Amino acid sequence: MAPVAVIKGHRISPDTIRLDRPLPADVAAVQVVLDEMPSPTTPDERLSAFLRSLPAGVRTKNEIDQQLQDERSSWLR
Repeated sequence: MAPVAVIKGHRISPDTIRLDRPLPADVAAVQVVLDEMPSPTTPDERLSAFLRSLPAGVRTKNEIDQQLQDERSSWLR
């Protein structure tokens, strides 16, 4: 029997899902078994689910903070 890995994901469109983490490197094909999870119900849960569905960013917190500081500084000029 083939090994089983459970990777959660989110529906992006009617025929597309996005996994919450990458597949193992040695996996060439998969079988998807749907185990429907309850949908988030509060606005905070929906926002958290949406943010988790986005791809990972490439900027650090310090880079983002610096951009915000630069923007705020430009308001005073």
